[in-house]
Amino acid sequence: MDRKLKIVVLAAGKGTRLQSEASDVPKVMRLACGKPLLWYVLKALPNIDKKDVIIVVGYGKDQVMDYFSGYEFAEQTEQLGTGHAVMAAGEQLLGFDGTVLVCYGDMPIIRNETYETFINEHFEKGYDCTVLSCETEDTKGLGRIVRDSDGAFVRVVEERDCDNEQLKITEINTGVYVFNTPMLLDALKQLKNENDQGEYYLTDVPEIMRTGGAKVGLFKRNLGDEMIGVNTLEQLNQVEEILSRR
Repeated sequence: MDRKLKIVVLAAGKGTRLQSEASDVPKVMRLACGKPLLWYVLKALPNIDKKDVIIVVGYGKDQVMDYFSGYEFAEQTEQLGTGHAVMAAGEQLLGFDGTVLVCYGDMPIIRNETYETFINEHFEKGYDCTVLSCETEDTKGLGRIVRDSDGAFVRVVEERDCDNEQLKITEINTGVYVFNTPMLLDALKQLKNENDQGEYYLTDVPEIMRTGGAKVGLFKRNLGDEMIGVNTLEQLNQVEEILSRR
């Protein structure tokens, strides 16, 4: 089985709620236990050549590029959503017919074993797209996974777009995906920004792929603290405390 892999790490955010702009430090360069958040993410990734890891940078890009030399970089010049961030890496993915893992530079708690088993699931099931999901009672602000009557993936619905029944769903989207690269690039061309944020959401891509005939699967895992993304000072402190125990 061909397992050619590239990884796209989304790391372009300002981290406004972290007050990063005041200190002129991009979100992924905020420190936890003396290391940037992005350092933990890169350390946990599957062991592949640095040249096959594309870090999407934006705000404070020079700080990221200087600290993490040896990796590939793509620049997101405007902050127009997660789908737009992956589009920024599109040119570097052109012609690559393998698989791409998309993850986030502000989720430092995810373990290597989680990434590895997630990718293995994608290959073993023969999916074109696999969505990492998890069950949680604390669903506030998180996209819900909608399944059909057979339990198959239908779509991700952002909380603000959920109806009353969808708000009761406790399976949430982590935002981490594995894609067939050519299919991903084709789906990105179909993304629209017709929403109240005027942004291109990566969460729409699995549904676009499914409706186009692709095989989209879910890898549901009990992630616990691993699903924490750092958006606030409270979450930064929480992550630091967890990392200090490892």
